[in-house]
Amino acid sequence: MSFSNLDTLYRQVIMDHYKNPRNKGNLEDDTVTINMNNPTCGDRIQLSLKVEDDKVVDAKFDGEGCSISLSSASMMTQAIKGLKVEDALKMSKVFSDMMQGKEYEDSSLELEDIEALQGVSQFPARIKCATLAWKAMEKGLHEKGSDA
Repeated sequence: MSFSNLDTLYRQVIMDHYKNPRNKGNLEDDTVTINMNNPTCGDRIQLSLKVEDDKVVDAKFDGEGCSISLSSASMMTQAIKGLKVEDALKMSKVFSDMMQGKEYEDSSLELEDIEALQGVSQFPARIKCATLAWKAMEKGLHEKGSDA
């Protein structure tokens, strides 16, 4: 597949998650909720995580922002559901490396749609948009871990 075809496919995946977000909404009952924003461009996200037995059993988000920010939140919530906390944090590190244009460990974790965001690394002003939900997830999991 040529680079331009791959780029087009990635754009379609990003727009699909933006127009049809997965896991949009709020969780109730025994969850950790994190509110974060990106004052540079106005992205705002509220992330709710339900963690049981050191595993992310559910994740939802709400908020407003650009297509990169909201599609990244949609992809992230989809990817971390069912993962052990350690693996969700590892995936966040892989994503962070990808956003910084670094070589990232293509580990046993399935990145799936998330790889569509790798082109964002070419646009430094948009990296904060893409990483907002991931930073919220890290903060939430660390807070949940300190509750134990």
